[in-house]
Amino acid sequence: MELVSHTSFPLLHPTGSHPESQERLRVLQERFPFVECAPASEADVLRVHTPALLERIRRTRGWLDDDTICTETSFEASLLACGAAIEAVSVAGFAAARPPGHHSGPGRAMGFCIFNPVAVAARFAQAELGLEQVAILDWDVHHGNGTQDAFVDDASILFVSLHQWPFYPGTGGPDEQAETLVNIPLPAGTGDDGFLAAFERAEEAIRRFEPDLLLVSAGFDAHVDDPLAELELSTEVFAELARRAVGLAPRVAVVLEGGYNLATLPDLVGSALDGFRAGGA
Repeated sequence: MELVSHTSFPLLHPTGSHPESQERLRVLQERFPFVECAPASEADVLRVHTPALLERIRRTRGWLDDDTICTETSFEASLLACGAAIEAVSVAGFAAARPPGHHSGPGRAMGFCIFNPVAVAARFAQAELGLEQVAILDWDVHHGNGTQDAFVDDASILFVSLHQWPFYPGTGGPDEQAETLVNIPLPAGTGDDGFLAAFERAEEAIRRFEPDLLLVSAGFDAHVDDPLAELELSTEVFAELARRAVGLAPRVAVVLEGGYNLATLPDLVGSALDGFRAGGA
């Protein structure tokens, strides 16, 4: 599994001292070789997002909400992030891109997220690659409320999320379930053993769905050293999650979500890449 990224990611969408910073991509690009992506088209993005949201991102200079800033290059960065996710689907790769996306719904940017690359890639896979059944597995520490909102009424897309709860953004509780929606809320301090036990439920749901494609929203903010959450996972567990994920669909692609400790993020991505590569051997 190769990394898909772009040399512009460490330059675009400057956020200053914000946790979702340009440095996240700089440290990854310094560690890993990658192939360059092209930006998504606006038509690609409009399969998920409203025209009003695109125009808001194109024109806004300032805060979209209490957590999410929009600069003169945020629109460009967000198209590139969606393009990286599309390329990852095309080559069964890992999109190392920013800004992240799983909190962004059809008409709203929030929680560090502007467009939703995983959602855009899912629709691209269906429209352009003929992959009808798509499962999205989200192991970011935060619930992917935007991805859920985009697909909650769509029987062709399964969304499975493991996340700390109660926690930001306040969604994804035990009662939020549907035929193609599986939320697995976990308490702070869950750790590796509890997370792997819960992951079995995710695996069962995905196998029952029999997807043509599995997209992984790979957040690394559940790690014990991440500053924003408390699930307390080890570095090594991400290799095991990735290894198991590879066996759940004939095609697997991955998109970076959270992970805000710059010292540990490259090791966490490296652990996941080892797992994805081992599982696909």
